[in-house]
Amino acid sequence: MVAGWFAGDGDDFRLLGTRCSSCTSVFFPREDSHCRNPGCPGGDLEEVPLSRHGRIWSYTDSRYRPPSPYVTDPELPWEPYALIAVELESERLVVLGQAVPGVTVADLTVGMEVEIVPGVLHEDTETVWTTWNWRPTGVTA
Repeated sequence: MVAGWFAGDGDDFRLLGTRCSSCTSVFFPREDSHCRNPGCPGGDLEEVPLSRHGRIWSYTDSRYRPPSPYVTDPELPWEPYALIAVELESERLVVLGQAVPGVTVADLTVGMEVEIVPGVLHEDTETVWTTWNWRPTGVTA
C-alpha cells in the first residue's frame, strides 16, 4: 500500500487526492508541496477523497509480465489483466488502474460506468499489498 493514496475499505474505499485552495485544481497522486497548475499563484493543499465512480475513458490489456518494481511470482504463470483509464465523475480527472480479476477487455466499453474497489497487488506469507481496482457497476467480485 502506498501511504496516503487511499483509505477505507469496502463501500468506504476511496482514492485520496489533494485540492489547491487557490485554483481548486485536484491532483492524484496527491501533491503535498505545491500546486501543479502552472497558472496558479499557489495555495494551501488539502486532502480530499476522490469520487468512487467514473466512466471508462480508455482501456487495454497487459499481456506481458512487467518489470520491477511490479511484483509477480516468477513461479506462477503470467495472467494478463485489463488496464483501465477512468475519468472520475466529479473531478473530471483521469486515473489509471487495473480491472478487478476476471474482467477482461472483452467486458469493457468506452463510457461504461465503473467504481473503485480495494484490490491486492501482491501478497506473501507476511504481507498483503493493497491497491485499487476498477469494477464495472453491477458486477460483484
